[in-house]
Parts: sequence; structure tokens; C-alpha cells
Amino acid sequence: MSDAQHSPDHDAHEGPIKTPKQLVVTVVLAFVVPVVAIILLVNFVALDKKPAAGSDGLAAEAVARRIQPVGTIEIRDASDVASLKTGEQVYAAQCAACHTSGAAGAPKLGDAAAWAPRIKTGYEALLTSALKGKGSMGAQGGGDFSDFEIGRAVVYMANQSGGSLAEPKAPAAAASAPAGNATAK
Repeated sequence: MSDAQHSPDHDAHEGPIKTPKQLVVTVVLAFVVPVVAIILLVNFVALDKKPAAGSDGLAAEAVARRIQPVGTIEIRDASDVASLKTGEQVYAAQCAACHTSGAAGAPKLGDAAAWAPRIKTGYEALLTSALKGKGSMGAQGGGDFSDFEIGRAVVYMANQSGGSLAEPKAPAAAASAPAGNATAK
């Protein structure tokens, strides 16, 4: 009867670990293998610098371009009349693009009929329109040329178109600023 208790089904309930040595090896490997796998994954992810997918937005050059100054300050001496541009020079550099072709409704240089009503308003009104902008014309004040130089260009255009405006007087150094005139560029 005692032989009936040791049937072949009893061996089927035993695990793969049969000795204490196998148990120790299994326990050690159960801790070591995951730790090694985690270390390898961390090194794969963090060790090498990988670029972003199709973007260099965090590169040093890209960051430097985004944080560069928007404008600069240039200090000019207002008493240096020799370096000031003439009305014709300012016209050629700034005004000719529209006033030569009549773009965006600008009166053409030399068109007395188009300039006559504007000239009747006077130099101050023409200068204000040039400095602050009017209609499609953007403001010219605070740009590459001083207000005095823009005034010279206004007189040049008006006089070329049938007007007889007097050339504006050069700014006095003491009246403008003692150390110079700061202009945003």
C-alpha cells in the first residue's frame, strides 16, 4: 500500500530547481540580469548626444540667432553738417523707389499737377507727412537718415515738382544735443 502513494504523478509536481546550488544561482541571476539590463538601457539613452528629429533648434548657433539684439544705437554728432546727405542723395536712397514710378499712389517727381496741392500745405505739413507716414507711405523718421536730411529730401522733391521751398537750416549743435544725437538704427 505504501507503494500506491509514490505514483509517477508525484514527480510532475516538482519544479526545475532540484538542488540548493540551482536555487542560489537562480536567485542571483534574478537580481543581476535586471540590474545589468537597466544599466545598459540608461547608458544607451543618456550617454550619447542624439540630435532632435530633423531640427537643430537647440544648437548653439540657433540659440545665438534667437537671442541676438534686435537693434543697435548709433551716436552721431549733429554739428557735423559735412557728413549730412543732400536732399537729392536722400531722395535717391530712400524716396526714389516709390516717387519715381508712382507706386502705391505716390506723386511722381516732376509731376507739378500731383504735387501742387501738397506744396500748398507748406513745408511743415510735407515734413510731418514724411516723418510720420501718410497713406501707403511708411514713416521715415528714426530711420537711416536724420529728420534734417528727410527735410532736405522733401524740399528737393517739392522744388523739382514746381515748388519753391527754402532749404531747411542745418541743426545747431547746442540746440540738438551737447554730446551728440542718439538715433536708433
